[in-house]
Amino acid sequence: MNDLVGRYFDAAIAHLQRVREEEADAIEAAAALLAEAVAQGRRVFTFGAGHSSLPAQDVVYRAGGLVPVNLLNVPGMAGVTVMPAPLASALERVSGLATTSLDLTPATAGDVLFVISLSGRQVMPVELARYARDRGLTVIGVTSLAYPGEVPSAHPSGTYLKDNCDVVLDSKIAVGDGELTHPGARTTFGPVSTIVTSALMQAVVASAVGRLAEAAEAGTAEAPPLFRSGNVPGGTEWNVRQMSDNAERIFYTY
Repeated sequence: MNDLVGRYFDAAIAHLQRVREEEADAIEAAAALLAEAVAQGRRVFTFGAGHSSLPAQDVVYRAGGLVPVNLLNVPGMAGVTVMPAPLASALERVSGLATTSLDLTPATAGDVLFVISLSGRQVMPVELARYARDRGLTVIGVTSLAYPGEVPSAHPSGTYLKDNCDVVLDSKIAVGDGELTHPGARTTFGPVSTIVTSALMQAVVASAVGRLAEAAEAGTAEAPPLFRSGNVPGGTEWNVRQMSDNAERIFYTY
C-alpha cells in the first residue's frame, strides 16, 4: 500500500476512535433529544453549508434512516452545486439567509435542528443556531472545537456555533482540515472531516433508533419510523407507507 494511503486510513481510523471515546456522552445526549422529538411527533431538520452539507444530507431520506429527518436546504449552500463554487462560501457570510430559510419551513418550537459547521465561525451557522433557539427549537451543533480561539468568529456577536447550541458534538478536526503532509506539497491535504462528521451523525441516529426500539419492545411506544432500501423486495412500498404515515413531519416532499 502507498505510504500516503496507509497514513490517510490511519488518520481516519484514529479520529473515529477518538470521537467514539471522547464524545460518547455528547452522542448519547444528542440521541436522547432526537429520540424524544421523534416519539413526540416532532420534526427534525439538518443543515450544513458547503461540504458540511454532505453529513447533513447523509441522514435524510435514506435506507435505515429516520423518516421525519428533513434537510434544511438553502440554495447555493448544499455541497458544491452552485457555480461558481466560491459563491457558496460568500453566501455563508450573508446575514438574513438563515432566518428567512428557517421561516420558510414548518419548523415549530419543540422540533430539533442539527447545525453542522466545521469551523463554526461563519455567519450562517451561528445566525441559524441563535434564531432557531429563539424560536424554541432544540439545536444540536456538530463542529470542531479546535477552531474557536485560533480563528476569529465572523458573526457580529463574536460567538461561534458551539456557543449557541443545546448539545455540541466535537469532531476534533484540526484547523485546516488536512491530515497529511508531503515535502512537495505546499499545504496539508487528506481531510477526514466528512468521514468523522457523518459517523457522528449516524451514531446519534443509531442510538436514537435503539432508544425508540427498546420503548416499542416494552410496549410504551410505537416502532421507530425507518426507511428501507428501495432495492430490496417491498422496499419502495414500505417507504411510501412510512412517508404517508409521517406526512405532517416531512418537508422534503413538499
